[in-house]
Amino acid sequence: MVSMKAVKLEPDLLRDGSGATNNQAVEQVQLQKYTIQSRKQDSEENRSSTTLNTAQSCSSVLEQGQSPVDDTGISSTSTLCPAPLCRQFWKAGNYSDAQGSKVNLQNGKTYLHVHPMFLHSNATSHKWAFGAIAELLDNAIDEIQNGATFVIVDKISNPRDGGSALLIQDDGGGMDPEAIRRCMSFGFSDKKSTGAIGRYGNGFKTSSMRLGADVIVFTRHMEDRNATQSIGLLSYSFLMKMGHDRIIVPMVDYDLNTENDKWEISHRQTNESFKANLTLLLQWSPYSTEAELLKQFDDIGLHGTKVVVYNLWYNDDGNLELDFNTDPQDIRIEGDTRKVESLPAWRTVNEQHISNRFHYSLNAYLSILYLRIPETFSIKLRGQIVMPRNLAEDLKFPEYILYRPHAAGLREGHVITTIGFVKDAPRVSIHGFNIYHKNRLIQPFMPVVSYADSRGRGVVGILEANFIEPTHNKQDFERTSLFQKLEVRLKEMTYEYWDFHCGLIGYQVKKKARPVSTPHDPPAIANSSHANSFMSNQRFPTVDTAQATSFGKRTSIKRKEHNNSLQAGSVKKQPRTGEGSVISASSSRGEISLVHEPQTQNEDVVLMEENKKLRAELVEFEIRKEELNLRVIQLTRELEEQDVEYERLMAELTLVDDVKQENQIVNM
Repeated sequence: MVSMKAVKLEPDLLRDGSGATNNQAVEQVQLQKYTIQSRKQDSEENRSSTTLNTAQSCSSVLEQGQSPVDDTGISSTSTLCPAPLCRQFWKAGNYSDAQGSKVNLQNGKTYLHVHPMFLHSNATSHKWAFGAIAELLDNAIDEIQNGATFVIVDKISNPRDGGSALLIQDDGGGMDPEAIRRCMSFGFSDKKSTGAIGRYGNGFKTSSMRLGADVIVFTRHMEDRNATQSIGLLSYSFLMKMGHDRIIVPMVDYDLNTENDKWEISHRQTNESFKANLTLLLQWSPYSTEAELLKQFDDIGLHGTKVVVYNLWYNDDGNLELDFNTDPQDIRIEGDTRKVESLPAWRTVNEQHISNRFHYSLNAYLSILYLRIPETFSIKLRGQIVMPRNLAEDLKFPEYILYRPHAAGLREGHVITTIGFVKDAPRVSIHGFNIYHKNRLIQPFMPVVSYADSRGRGVVGILEANFIEPTHNKQDFERTSLFQKLEVRLKEMTYEYWDFHCGLIGYQVKKKARPVSTPHDPPAIANSSHANSFMSNQRFPTVDTAQATSFGKRTSIKRKEHNNSLQAGSVKKQPRTGEGSVISASSSRGEISLVHEPQTQNEDVVLMEENKKLRAELVEFEIRKEELNLRVIQLTRELEEQDVEYERLMAELTLVDDVKQENQIVNM
């Protein structure tokens, strides 16, 4: 008879009841043996609550902060075999009251557990499946500092039932047994790098459970010539169908014996606990033998991690949410192709623009997901390398604007925003800002204006805002005052750029006289609903730079600040903590428009004239460049002719020398 003990997450994380009688221990072992030998899930319908507690002791109980108290004082009245698991994600969380866990207190002892239902409810933070895939890729990107050179995203077949499964694999540093337990637990994050994308230690659970009901992880790690490999299973199907009232993660570890170069059971586990966890892995994973499990390490190499998400979710139409068939070189979201309202002649170019394709094409989304990717690293989607796309290079008439956010009177750094028209404007009428955080795209094409009158149409921006915090699903930002100020400033940028440049794409310039307030106008408040006002940090004229060729080589010219008081009829700047100043404006139509002092208006005129002069000089330089190129060609031809003449003269000189030598011989 096999004795089974829990694989502990950390020392003394969970202890079996030390006060249990021998009869209780024997009964538990018998029930555990029955559980392991049972291969049919329907055969578990009549298990007792004692069986539930017993099965939980067969594997890792991964909960943060669990108290090491005696477990004999807790009994569960959970329904042990709920209805078959729904394969539609948004319906899989429709639980009946009978499926909840009711914990009875005995001897006054109890502690909280994370119920398996939390896996599903926690995953609902990802409304979008591609957002979940992106979080799994973030872990691979964070491994670049540990030598990772690639991450693979692909479809594989589940060998147990032939169904589709999602593979994500990298060649990073991998995880040792302690690290994989932190990865598959809640609330642990050991990423100390300030540039790491992950922060809360919750991304793996939310993202994997959003994509499928079950996930198995293979990881290999080497440190100081000590190699380990581990396998862990987070199975929503297992937990719900077996009726567990806490999250249990079967896990096995191996150590490399350097003497015979073979993998052996890790000293961290007893043979009994290893066999118990392995049995659960073989029963609930796609692999039915230990040999099949270990074969998954063949393509990992010395270090790396492989994640396999299986039992993928279906959509409301009964189809797999991830579409692997429409494009064999891509992964798409079933039924998420978007129709764009546009002129018939422009509809195709709008629908094929990246601002629309990223919603349903993983290839399109991954191409813009990271602002910078080292040349030594590649993202491979279904066997093809995803080519990174710099959205700033898709703009025409680009300009670069410097923004310095403030909070509580302190400067939070500076942000350079690239803004311009999309190349296909005005045919493509999209608008929005692509906001990155620590190199990762959080908000793609976030609109900041509504262009009912076309004002702002086609204007797109790109910026990296590390001074604001993303939400934990990394698809939005926390609505802090800093973010709200940024939104206001981006709205200003959009209107400013449009007003000065809309004529370049065929729109009629309707530049209005900027209104000025009177001395009787009260200072505006940025969040007032009765006055149109906006936050303005130091103003920076945008520089039309044909020379700028990359996001990292941006320039800006700081405008002069005017701190002197203005006379009657001018705008009065009111200092505001964290944002420099507040400028109020109003018009008969209630629109927000940029307000400048008279000096600033004159400065704009001067800058525009200077811009015209620079453009004229640029044309002259281009003409001069062509002339010089022609001159270079002419001189090159002359040089070639001189080379030919030189060779001819050298040949004649050689002949003359030969004749002289012959004459000397004759004279002798």
